[in-house]
Amino acid sequence: MPHFEITTIGETMLRLSVPSGVRLETATQFDVRPGGAESNVAALLARLGRRTAWCGALPDSALGRLAANALRMAGVNLDGVVWCDQARMGLYFIEFAAPPRPTQVLYDRTASCAAQMTPARVDWDCLLDTRLLHLTGITPALSPGCHALVTEARDRARAAGVAISFDVNYRAKLWRAVQAAAVLEPLLKEVDVLFCSQADAQRLFGLHAAPEAAIVELAERMGAGLTVMTIGANGVLAWDGATLHRQPALPAVVLDRPGAGDALAAGVLQGWLAGDLARGLRYGVTLAALALSQQGDIVVTTLDELESLLDNSGIILR
Repeated sequence: MPHFEITTIGETMLRLSVPSGVRLETATQFDVRPGGAESNVAALLARLGRRTAWCGALPDSALGRLAANALRMAGVNLDGVVWCDQARMGLYFIEFAAPPRPTQVLYDRTASCAAQMTPARVDWDCLLDTRLLHLTGITPALSPGCHALVTEARDRARAAGVAISFDVNYRAKLWRAVQAAAVLEPLLKEVDVLFCSQADAQRLFGLHAAPEAAIVELAERMGAGLTVMTIGANGVLAWDGATLHRQPALPAVVLDRPGAGDALAAGVLQGWLAGDLARGLRYGVTLAALALSQQGDIVVTTLDELESLLDNSGIILR
């Protein structure tokens, strides 16, 4: 029996945001929170009762400890974290905005401790002592060492019989679509659970058909066991090789958009780990809506609250 139900590796940064209507260049204060696609998933699943571990790198500083404390509070195991003496923490700044201006994200992550990770620095015994390894397409974009790390993680997991979940999670500010497609396609081959938005399927893989056809084509092209495609406000589709599943999105008041995709992935994986895809899709859209309604990338909830929200009743709990 593996020690963990899900492990993951990637960059956790500090997020500095200003209130909606405030421009970064005139900001006088910031809201500071940790965030990272992989650790967001691990933290949310830990809050839902799963045994999770994150095995990234953090600077041995107050900023690194701030991020670590948030993940520990969620219940994430950090035994596999690499603590760096002389390296910086990646930052990203968010300028929330109301239409017609879009919300802007500014990265400051060059030469971060996570970008300097290599396969030689990974605690493989910790990372692979799991039922499921969750990876994303963000990490290979950070550096050649991180690309090698994700490649080796995928290969080692496959050799050890560990299931693999992979979220494409394309970031246009990190690399061009043609480069991302060339790097990611080999990594996506035959994963157990593949997450890809409809927009990423179009930009990276040229799949411009209707989403119902695009998801089947993507699944067959990659050989994935389960393919999950988010379709924006229309919800999510899942193709298991035989049946197309559809789950509408839930209405939500958007307070903070970043992290919603990670919340959806965590919900689907919660169902996948329990052998219940239909429930996982319901978890996914519910957690995505919950993420939109909370400040910060890391969703704070419990399994009991999630179960109570599945009917989206909106009643007051007294």
